[in-house]
Amino acid sequence: MSSSRKTIIAIAAFALFIVLALVAYNALTGGAGINNGIAGNTNTTKSGNTVATSLLTSAPRTAPDFTVYDQEGKPVRLIDFAGRPVVLNFWASWCGPCKAEMPIFDKVHQEMGTEIDFVMLNMVDGQRETVEVGLAYLKDGGYSFKPYFDSKQQAATKYGITAIPTTYFINAEGEIIYFYRGAMEEAHLRAAIALIAP
Repeated sequence: MSSSRKTIIAIAAFALFIVLALVAYNALTGGAGINNGIAGNTNTTKSGNTVATSLLTSAPRTAPDFTVYDQEGKPVRLIDFAGRPVVLNFWASWCGPCKAEMPIFDKVHQEMGTEIDFVMLNMVDGQRETVEVGLAYLKDGGYSFKPYFDSKQQAATKYGITAIPTTYFINAEGEIIYFYRGAMEEAHLRAAIALIAP
């Protein structure tokens, strides 16, 4: 076998190893953010939510600011929500897991929207997802939260979004406490919110 052929086989084997390692890592972590984990010993809050008591696995980091747009096309920045906890959710109307969790987010928003800001950020690409498509989806579903549109992909870039839905939980001090990639169930969403608004 020629040396160039051996080199190609070695490169292909190494690439396969990297892919398998990434798949295994994602399977083992379940998509959960590492700033704080939901797993661990549990306690019950006054409201009856079960939350983890041993949460801190690394120091929280400051949430990057960004500019997105409301449905009237006016710019909105993350810093505009300073001083209040924020649930930041990246979604699109064509995304099956996003659709699965949307009624849960809406239900919790209706209950807690006066205490926490829900920044439901539609991933607009101008082709598959447009502002009009996103608004039509929300209207058809009867959702109550105010949508925002990442028309220039600024927020997605700053948060390194590679899959949706992805949700970040930001405390009133502007620190990311927890994030999760994938559709959230109601108990998980409530437990994560308890981390930023106990």
